[in-house]
Formats: sequence, structure tokens, C-alpha cells
Amino acid sequence: MTLEEVKMKMHGGELYLPGHEELMEEQTALLEKLYDFNMTRPSEYAKRMEMLKDMFAEIGENCYIEPPFHANFAGKHVHFGKNIYANFNLTLVDDTHIYVGDYTMFGPNVTVASAGHPIEPSLRQKGYQYNMPVKIGRNCWIGGGTVIVPGITIGDNVVVGAGSVVTKDIPSGTVAVGNPCKVIREVGERDREFYFKDRKIDWESV
Repeated sequence: MTLEEVKMKMHGGELYLPGHEELMEEQTALLEKLYDFNMTRPSEYAKRMEMLKDMFAEIGENCYIEPPFHANFAGKHVHFGKNIYANFNLTLVDDTHIYVGDYTMFGPNVTVASAGHPIEPSLRQKGYQYNMPVKIGRNCWIGGGTVIVPGITIGDNVVVGAGSVVTKDIPSGTVAVGNPCKVIREVGERDREFYFKDRKIDWESV
């Protein structure tokens, strides 16, 4: 099978074998770039940004990813908007495309996975894999330790609570938490008054 045929299966949701020699050579070269990114110094913000522009499929202005950052293809299949922040240990299993909207934030130790493996044991034994794209909307906050599985869509203005495992789509304007992650309420008027428990927002100062 040619590299082009493997890539069609990679991005088409079909079963394929990820150990294709040419694909692995390409992946290794990308991971060398990721290694260099993770070895940058904290003061090298501008250098990091240029490296991310080279590594990612798309990345907007004023994005910041705190090393160490992990990605199967070093961000080659990741599409970031602008003003996105990711804390330590963001893992993007980007065997196919992952889309993230403007102003979204990731807490530490978040995993977004586009790759899965068949439940049928004989297929896993042979090394088969499939990929489904993940879409995260605009102005979301993905709490620390969250895991997002393949094929998920999260709407805009969503808060996902820390430690959640997102196995179903999450609609816009909601707060969702748990394993499996479930919507517990909508973002509402009380959120315009309080930012944490009984702590009020001083709208004149923010």
C-alpha cells in the first residue's frame, strides 16, 4: 500500500496499519521538531511561537503552549485559532485532525485523542487503528486531567470540569463534568455575578 493510500485511510475513519515504513519516517522527522520545542528555555517565547507555526497545520496569534507538549505528529494535524492557552503536559493524539477555537484554555495534563483501536482483539493484535477528528469550540475551558476521546465535538463557551472523560458531544454554553462527562447545567445569569462560589465579579475593575 502506498503512503498516499495509507493517509486516505488515516483521515477517512477507516482501519489502517500505522506502522507503514514511509509514514513512520515522516512521523519521526516531525517528532524531532517536537523534541526541539520541548527543549526550549522559558525565555524563548518568540522562538517557541515560530516553531509552533512550523509544526501545526494552523495556529493563530497569541497562542501559548507550556512545555512539555506531546503530540503523535507534532501538531501536523492540529488547527488552533488565536489566543489559545495550554498548561503543562497537553497531549494531542493528532493522527487525524483536531480543531480548537479561539480563546480556549487547557488545564494541565489534558489529553485529546483522535486515534482509537478496534475492540475486536484479533484486529488489535495485528496493529489496526482508526482515527476520528475532534472539534473543540471557541472560548472553552477544558479542566486539568480531562480526556477527550475520538470523534467528539464540544461547542462554544463550554466548561469541562477537571478529571472528566468526554465520551459524548457537549453542547454550547454548558458546564459538564464527570466520568463519563455529562452536562450538569447551562452557563447562566449567576455566572455573571459570581466567578467562584460566593466571590462576586467586580465588573468595574475587569
